[in-house]
Order: sequence, then structure tokens, then C-alpha cells
Amino acid sequence: MTAFDEMGVLPEIAKAVDEMEWTLPTDVQQEAIPLILGGGDVLMAAETGSGKTGAFCLPILQTVWETLRDLKEGKGGSSGGAGSGNKWTLSMFDRGSAFAVTPDGLRCQSRENKEWHGSRATKGVHSKGKYYYETLVADEGLCRFGWSTQQAALDLGTDRFGFGFGGTGKKSNNKQFDTYGEPFGKSDSMGTCLDLDCFEIRFYKNGVDMGLAFTIPPQLRKEVFYPAVVLKNAEMQFNFGDQPFKHPPPPNYIAISLAPKECVTDNPNASSGPTQPTKIEPNAPQAIIIE
Repeated sequence: MTAFDEMGVLPEIAKAVDEMEWTLPTDVQQEAIPLILGGGDVLMAAETGSGKTGAFCLPILQTVWETLRDLKEGKGGSSGGAGSGNKWTLSMFDRGSAFAVTPDGLRCQSRENKEWHGSRATKGVHSKGKYYYETLVADEGLCRFGWSTQQAALDLGTDRFGFGFGGTGKKSNNKQFDTYGEPFGKSDSMGTCLDLDCFEIRFYKNGVDMGLAFTIPPQLRKEVFYPAVVLKNAEMQFNFGDQPFKHPPPPNYIAISLAPKECVTDNPNASSGPTQPTKIEPNAPQAIIIE
């Protein structure tokens, strides 16, 4: 696997740049390519020879190819990207303006260092059951993850509809930040449990139970709960259960991706909505890059 493969670039593109002897991405490419592939807006200023052209052209080439493929397969009017199918992912649509999600919907990043930007998952659970998912802190920065209802702000834990645990060792709900567990940071494997039978939320650090964090209040117990995250100049990787967990769920808990269908609801904001079929003009450009 090349360094470009690790950023989510198509194998065919990664092979082509490898043949051009682009062994490692430049700093601007390392920052820009994952953001653009994740749907983020990027504005860069860098000196000549820094790799700006490749930083924009490679992800645009891939995005155009993926769009044409989806249109050909009849997916143009569906939710698209990480918001489609039965797989649990972070939403490409229910997210902040500076919050980027990789094409597989499992890695997220925000390079905004003054504001928090967050996202919810494409699906949530309700009614009953005990569920678990896991995250990996991929770099330095501030992050908070947990659970939120549909009414919650994307800035997790700042209203009564969201429950978060942050890297500073604080749990948060309704703008109340209380000391809980331990601080966490880069390379820590974090997990969280949602118990809809006893209405409890717990968090784990590297497999160690941090204790009871929240008891869900009665007025929220019939709501749908979505995995949620908010970042400030940080990056995280999510595992909802389609891959082996680094630390297994506690007894009686299951991966959230295995939740029974009758307890799962799609995120209504995780879709771009229906569109009319698109006709591809054979003599028209699919993308324009002005340099």
C-alpha cells in the first residue's frame, strides 16, 4: 500500500502517481486530499513546487470518476457517498461545514482550530438493546464523541439532546462539563456503550471501563440515538462493528452494526434527497480546474 492509498485515493490513481515517482505526498497534499475526498472545501496558499496542483487534481479526478460511476449504476438520486446502503458510517450530509469524512465514512477530520465541527452517523438505534462502537484518536487535537438524538446540535454535549466524552477528561451534556474518567489523546482506542434497557451510557479507554457517565432522562428514552462526534483540529477513526474491535464489547453488548432491524432508524439528514436523472453530455467537460 502506497502513502496515497492510505489517504483514500483509488488504487489506479495511486499506482499512476507511483509510476511518476511521487513516492510520498507533500505537506499540502497530505492535508488537502483527504479533506476534498471527504467533501470538504479547501483554500490553500503555498509556494511554487509544493504540490498544490496534485493536491487538487487527484481528488477531483477521483470524485468525477466516482460520480460518473454512480450515475451509470443508477445511484445519482440516492443519498450517495457514506450516506448510502446498509453500512453504518458517519454521514456525508449531517455534518459541519469544516468537517470532512473519508469516502468509506469511517474516518473524519476537522482542521478548523477556532470552532468545533461535528457529525452524526447515518443510522441510529431505539427502543431496546445494548450497543457498542469504537473510535481511534488519529492525531493531536480536541475531540468529543458519544451519542446524540436528532434534535441535538452537532456540537455534541452542548444541549440536553447530546451526551459526549472529551479528550480533556470531561463528560458533557447541556453545556455542563464534569470531570469523568481520564483524559485521552493520540493513539488511544476509545469505546462507548449505550444501554437502552437500563438507559445508561458508559465510555471505555483502551478497554478499561471509565464508569457510568450518564443516565438517560425519561423524556429522551423513546428517542433515536445516533453515534456522534465533534472535533477541533483533530482526526478520528470509527469502527461500528464491520471490522474486528481492538477491544471487544463488554458482556451482553453487541456491535451497533449488528443491531436488529426493528431497532434501527436511518438518519433523515443523511441524504441529499431525491434528484432528477442526470444525462451525461459526451462533449461536455466533467470538471474544470483553473490554475
